[in-house]
Amino acid sequence: MRGIREEEERRGAKDDARVAGVLQLVLVVLVCVVAAASARPQRGGAPPAGEPIAIVNLQSEVNLDGTFSYTYESANGIKAEARGQPGQGPPGEEGTSEQGSFSYVGDDGQTYSVTYTADENGFVPAGAHLPTPPPIPEAIQRALEFNEKNPEPEEGAPRKGR
Repeated sequence: MRGIREEEERRGAKDDARVAGVLQLVLVVLVCVVAAASARPQRGGAPPAGEPIAIVNLQSEVNLDGTFSYTYESANGIKAEARGQPGQGPPGEEGTSEQGSFSYVGDDGQTYSVTYTADENGFVPAGAHLPTPPPIPEAIQRALEFNEKNPEPEEGAPRKGR
């Protein structure tokens, strides 16, 4: 009797192992299906690659002193130009100071233009179509001006008044 019970337990363990293996296989197949579905092309985004777009004008100058300038125009109406020179980068680092502009025709047929500077203060674009922050409320502006004129004392330094 004991031998039969041990044999049944061994078969049960083998069956459990088979079920676990099948579940693992199902999980792997499910993950593959989800990955394949995620990798399929999505709507929107860049149009499919077609004929290359011609560059109809290109001028570029790079000088030994680090200054540069370029301008280009493509057949689809994209235009860009920039000039730059060595400048200050993040604190303690060298960088480049650049001023430029670019424009393109949007899907709505409208031409969008951006002018920009890029220097130690980062990339600062400007364009009629770009959002701008709302004006600072008067009370906040007064508080900022007050704080600028009356800085907090250094930590540990004696305070005046009060």
